[in-house]
Amino acid sequence: MSCGKPHETPCSEVLARLYEFIDNELEEADCAKLRQHLEECRRCLEEYGLDEAVKSVVRRACGWEITPSDLRAKVMMRIARVRVEILTTEARDG
Repeated sequence: MSCGKPHETPCSEVLARLYEFIDNELEEADCAKLRQHLEECRRCLEEYGLDEAVKSVVRRACGWEITPSDLRAKVMMRIARVRVEILTTEARDG
């Protein structure tokens, strides 16, 4: 997904790193880049909101149990595949 506007940090990079951003796993410089992009890009901001909502629902449903690393990896892989499918569809239809 891309908004079609030029940004210092491309939409694809922001979308690929949203969960790291939500989980506070990025260096401050990278967080600043993502925050700047989200202030400029409505489509990425909407995606961020959706991802944050999903994370919140999962957190509530699972309580504070630690997520097994293999499960996290599988979920992240599936998210990446869905994003590729969306980008491919948008490129084909757009």
